Amino acid sequence: MNASLFFDFTVNKEDNTIHIQREFAANLPLVWRAWTESELLDQWWGPQPWRAETKTMDFRVGGYWLYAMVGPAGEKHWSRADYLTIDQEKSFSQRDGFCDENGTINPAFPQNLMTNSFLQQEKTTLVNMLLRFDSFEALEATIAMGFKEGMTTDFNQLDELLNRQKAL
Repeated sequence: MNASLFFDFTVNKEDNTIHIQREFAANLPLVWRAWTESELLDQWWGPQPWRAETKTMDFRVGGYWLYAMVGPAGEKHWSRADYLTIDQEKSFSQRDGFCDENGTINPAFPQNLMTNSFLQQEKTTLVNMLLRFDSFEALEATIAMGFKEGMTTDFNQLDELLNRQKAL
């Protein structure tokens, strides 16, 4: 990560939220595409040695993204994100949860409502992520699974992808 890029990770246990702000050294259209096109998402979502593998992505209100986190031994853990709102190149919200390979949500695992907003700055794009959890227990379980460390690695991988894309 470029040390000059802004990064903040805040947990609010009273509101059951995680708020992440991360700056990327790329223009808004490229950063937006990296978050909304499966061909790009699969290249950075999932901290190595894990990787994302999209089964289905329909980026529209009412659509969803069904993907597996694939481990080094080929094991797959499935997740689903249902798109609730989309404001092109400004924001989108989704309901996330772990599921089976057919997209059936597993209520035994934490779910969240995530809102991502994007802001073009002079030479960077700022992404704001707000995750709202249904309960304190769901928030704690997500943190215990290494969410902060995983997102930090994901963002570093996204930096690398954006640099490659800018070079094309």
